[in-house]
Amino acid sequence: MEKLFKLKENGTTLRTEIVAGLTTFMTMAYIIALNPNLLTGFDVGSALWNGVFLATCIASAIGMFVMAFAANKPFALAPGMGLNSFFAIVVTNIAALTGMTYVASFQAALVIILLEGIIFVILSLLNIREKIVDAIPLGVRLGIAPAIGLMLMNIGFGSNAGVYSETGGPFFVMRDFFGALTASSAMTTMGGGYGQMVLSVVTMFIGLFVIVILAKKGIKGAVLLGMLVASVIYWGGSFAFLDTNPFASLSTASFLPPVKDMVDTTLFKFNFQGFMDIGAFTAVTLIITFCMIDMFDTIGTLVGTASRAGMVDEQGNMPNMKEALLADAVGTVAGACTGTSTVTTFVESASGVEAGGRTGLTALTTGILFLACIFIAPIAAIIPAAATSAALIYVGVLMVMGLKNVNFDDMDQMVPVALMLIAMPISSSIGHAIGLGLISYTVIKVFTGKAREVSLLTYVISALFLVKFFLVA
Repeated sequence: MEKLFKLKENGTTLRTEIVAGLTTFMTMAYIIALNPNLLTGFDVGSALWNGVFLATCIASAIGMFVMAFAANKPFALAPGMGLNSFFAIVVTNIAALTGMTYVASFQAALVIILLEGIIFVILSLLNIREKIVDAIPLGVRLGIAPAIGLMLMNIGFGSNAGVYSETGGPFFVMRDFFGALTASSAMTTMGGGYGQMVLSVVTMFIGLFVIVILAKKGIKGAVLLGMLVASVIYWGGSFAFLDTNPFASLSTASFLPPVKDMVDTTLFKFNFQGFMDIGAFTAVTLIITFCMIDMFDTIGTLVGTASRAGMVDEQGNMPNMKEALLADAVGTVAGACTGTSTVTTFVESASGVEAGGRTGLTALTTGILFLACIFIAPIAAIIPAAATSAALIYVGVLMVMGLKNVNFDDMDQMVPVALMLIAMPISSSIGHAIGLGLISYTVIKVFTGKAREVSLLTYVISALFLVKFFLVA
């Protein structure tokens, strides 16, 4: 392990890397069930759902193995949130446009992901994606990590809580728990979901404070230990106050991987004829859209998380960026071949980095756990969302600390950073926020007589984002 991952050189140990990998896994294990839910319209148990479930585990693991052995970086990959929702919308639109079944439309949309992945493999091998990273101005780079931090906090306080009212809407901690609602009106609004909301909020904050206290004491694995404490509290509270058994799903769960369903529905099931039926212009537009969102989501996550871990130089450049980007591209191709949407670097990797992960052994550990979930997914599913919320909020706070590196007296830096800080948590898109930051940086430079300070590639990227924002629905 020492020769393979250079643990001593990176100031880490075997135990630290394994704990970091486990921590990353626990914060992002939700994607294993959520991804097939989103891509199949919550058609749980169907052949397509089972196929996407297996594809999620396998493609994620492949991407992480490339990240581990080629880049030696601690970043985890999986089908990206936002991109999977967009993919599901595309599938639905293809079905409406062509009259094909949902499964046939799904297989047609996989062609888009395959082409996107192939394009990224070529761009990565030719160092073009790395040059795009270099084209991002320093001020925008400095703002990526804090903006991701706010997005992580937003996820932790919001959708990751996972509690739904009887009327169907998810609760948001800062609105429904700490907002204008009184306890009595909240109980009326949320019905049976109110008790679960209270338990989730209590669990989340106890987990957060445990993590902070353990981290302040310098205890290794503070994030993982805090999540475990939060999980135990949630499980106990479910038994005591909600009269529910959080382990009930295990009694009927199947631990056998549904290989046949994947072979029948998603494994190399590319519907090229269906892809051609959507029209050349629409097809090209969709490929470009997926490429842009994926590219800047990945770049933002890599730069932001690496900055937090001290893996970048003074110019914000990360060693082995080419190999890290290649892992994302290979993961996307693997996802298309097995049957899932775009695989990208996950922002939850920051939790493993905070737990001490510094090498590819962290990514390897997380990848092995994803493969193991082919057999033990029901066990991973009982980790409450509130426990992962605690970790995400903590890591988000730490990443916001990166604002200290921004020159607040320089409007060229501050305006793009401020816009990213608000755009990223609201849009839940790292790529879109970076696009807005680049556009604002370019506009400021051009209209203050400093147009020559903007690189040609930055102009091109800004123009592409303008087209994406205003012309591509």
